[in-house]
Amino acid sequence: MNYRDRPCSICEDCRLCEAVTAPSDEERIVSVVRNTVFRVLDQQAITPSGFELTVGVSARHLHITEEDLAVIYGQGHSLTSMRDLAGPGEFAAEETVTLVGPNMRAIQGIRILGPCRSQTQVELAPTDGVFLGMALPMRASGDVAGTAAATIIGPGGSLYLKEGAIRADRHIHISPEEAARYGVSDGQHIKVEVAGPAGLTFNQVRIRFSEKFSPPAMHIDTDDGNAASVRCGDTVRALL
Repeated sequence: MNYRDRPCSICEDCRLCEAVTAPSDEERIVSVVRNTVFRVLDQQAITPSGFELTVGVSARHLHITEEDLAVIYGQGHSLTSMRDLAGPGEFAAEETVTLVGPNMRAIQGIRILGPCRSQTQVELAPTDGVFLGMALPMRASGDVAGTAAATIIGPGGSLYLKEGAIRADRHIHISPEEAARYGVSDGQHIKVEVAGPAGLTFNQVRIRFSEKFSPPAMHIDTDDGNAASVRCGDTVRALL
């Protein structure tokens, strides 16, 4: 370590604040290379590789079997379409239910999505689970083994669901053809970047092959949507 011949301050007792170290040749080279690389990246405005896609923010909802629909709405009842959803043949139904959690709190007006499925399943946001006293595991749709229980109440009766309440995982619906174009595979997990004042990066977003969706779309729950300040139809970027 070398000291200046004359300190700039009056604290001449230690003079450490005036100490200077002569950089080695290697350190000078590293510094020049680093600064050059940063300048080039700034000038080129390099962005991460990936592809753009739209967002679908899913509010709490219920998928139901024909048998369970008969229990809570009566024998012979059929779902009535209120509006079509992005997936061909899928719709938001006029019918809604009340969901009661273990702590006896209830959420009313949970909409049923049609058509009927082979398994009854409730998809909730984490804050819904906190309100209802339910520990919601994050699962892929249809993977309900060992998940939370709940009571479903309709105008024609009630149904105790031993398992089936989940937080749906973040996922991207994409056709196999577009997946091949972008180099992603079914079941792969990637990151998705959201720009804006509340921008963030979602991790563990699952690729899900579907012929029904073109162009690709990412589905998240309302908690994720609120955290990133995104709404249905907004554009985000998948990072590869």
